[in-house]
Amino acid sequence: MTTAQRVSPPLAAPAAEGCDPERRREQQERRLRRLVDRLLAADGVQAGRLREAGVGAGADVGLDDLHRLPYVTKQDFWDHYPFGLRTAPASDVVCVHGTSGTLGRQTLVPYTSHDVEVWSEVMARALGGAGVTRRSLVHCAYGYGLFTGGLGFHHGVMRLGAAVLPVSSGGTDMQLRLMLDLGPDVLCCTPSYGIYLGESFRSTGITSDQLSLRVGLFGAEPWTEQMRVEIERLLGIRALNIYGLTEIIGPGVACESLDSEGLLNIAEDHFYPEVVGVDGEPVPDGEPGELVFTTLTKTGLPLLRYRTGDIAALCGPVPGSARTLRRMSRVIGRADDMLIIRGVNVFPSEVEAVLLEDRRVAPHYMVIEDRRDSSRPELLVAVEPYDEGGDVPVLETDLAAALAERLGLSCVVRVLQPGSIPRATNGKARRVVRWSHGLAPLPGLE
Repeated sequence: MTTAQRVSPPLAAPAAEGCDPERRREQQERRLRRLVDRLLAADGVQAGRLREAGVGAGADVGLDDLHRLPYVTKQDFWDHYPFGLRTAPASDVVCVHGTSGTLGRQTLVPYTSHDVEVWSEVMARALGGAGVTRRSLVHCAYGYGLFTGGLGFHHGVMRLGAAVLPVSSGGTDMQLRLMLDLGPDVLCCTPSYGIYLGESFRSTGITSDQLSLRVGLFGAEPWTEQMRVEIERLLGIRALNIYGLTEIIGPGVACESLDSEGLLNIAEDHFYPEVVGVDGEPVPDGEPGELVFTTLTKTGLPLLRYRTGDIAALCGPVPGSARTLRRMSRVIGRADDMLIIRGVNVFPSEVEAVLLEDRRVAPHYMVIEDRRDSSRPELLVAVEPYDEGGDVPVLETDLAAALAERLGLSCVVRVLQPGSIPRATNGKARRVVRWSHGLAPLPGLE
């Protein structure tokens, strides 16, 4: 166990991270009421819904009433594109970020200087919880631009007083050379790209002992405990999980710390969390459901009860910890990524957990919903082996049996030649494909 794993890092913002929970709740309630007043004053989409719900002022609501208030969804961003949900004057907007878009429908979010300050603050907390200090050099391989990943980390590193290397995504040969030449101690990128970097080092004969890295913050896509083990094995670091989404702020909504016992501390003084079931009703702590966030302090595009589509569970702080923030589990999937195969609900993360438990399987896979026969859809899982000389039929049989036991569903497993599955060399990995007709999604699946 490394020093970074043994020592609890100091609180980057003691007054916020270590606040008495009752005092924090009072602060959250005050901020909620101010948020409602701001929304009503802006007289936009959310104001209309609040009035329909009988809310005429912030004084009419408290945290206990929150579950009765209306939601905001992704559809609202699309219906009021580009800035119909903005509440701040256009003159107060200092930057705009956005998502890549689904089916061509992009989500754009305007930020005020206050929003950027909040973002910098929560990202500095996240980095501090990972053991990053003013002496650190942070290798940031998240994409820069409309995507919030790169600039979110950039803001946080500078706020913390550390140095940032803004490499962005892609250009893997350059990334490897800079890591060797400059000796960064912190890596920030997607987990799939972290795997790719580790494999690239291994293919050139470079071992983790030759790197200065000690910790990494990985996010922007769901990943499992098995992938954490693989990243730590390849890079010789402690791999921590960070969560965020553009609509709320970007990365920094929640982040695992060295002492959070595998869960992610939520910056709940700024982003109030809920988890709801399929019926929209709150679910108890420890039970997975859809994450809902209220942005208590944002001013450019504040959101009351935004349904994220991410599936996770909430729980309290680590008993006895200096960090008194509530925590969330890793995201186990997305409501819109869930596959329904012959009446069985399947999250890709469940498939990944089974695959990466088998040491014969390389950390590259694809889950294919095969609906060429509409009367009987199939789940097809494509993987690559670590050992090209292994017994492919036996591996396929073993994996199919393990998946059937975990999922309660039979599926077809195909072991392909190494390199068959596309690598995430410039952003997020594409793990799920829906195949209804036409060419096979991967060579070897014809």
